[in-house]
Amino acid sequence: MNTQKTSQAPLMDIHAILENLPHRYPFLLVDRVLSIEPGKRIVALKNVTINEPFFPGHYPHHPVMPGVLIIEAMAQTAALLSFQSMERKLDEKSVYYFAGIDGARFKRPVSPGDQLVIKAELTRSMRGVYKFKAEAEVDGQLVAEAELMCTVKTVD
Repeated sequence: MNTQKTSQAPLMDIHAILENLPHRYPFLLVDRVLSIEPGKRIVALKNVTINEPFFPGHYPHHPVMPGVLIIEAMAQTAALLSFQSMERKLDEKSVYYFAGIDGARFKRPVSPGDQLVIKAELTRSMRGVYKFKAEAEVDGQLVAEAELMCTVKTVD
C-alpha cells in the first residue's frame, strides 16, 4: 500500500471559490472544483439552471448559454488554478485579466439543466503570464475549447 501524500489539493466548495475569485453573482460561473493539481490542471463544475440571468434574453423560446460566458467560466476556472499554483490568496490589490484567447471553438449548445464540466491545463507560465488549454463538456461531450492567456496585475 502506497502511503505517500499526493500533491493534489483538497476540493473547493463555493465558499473556498469565493475566497479565491473576485467574481460575484451574477458573474460567478464556477460552482465547485472537483479536482486540482496546483501548477498542472483543474476540473470544475458549473450547474446551468433556467434561473440564470441571461436566459430570458438569450433566447426566450430556446434558452442557450452564451458562448462568451462559457469562455468566461473556463477563464475563472483557470484563475482558480493560477492562484492555487502561486499559493496566494486573492486580495484587493490583485486583478486577474484576460491577455488573449486563441482557437475558441463551440461544438454544441449548453442549455438549462446541463452540468458544465470545465477543465483547464496550465501549458506555460512566464513572467506573470499564464497560458492554458481549456475545455468544457456536458455529459462527456465537448461543447467548447480554447487556449487562454491570463495575467495577474496589481492595482492601486
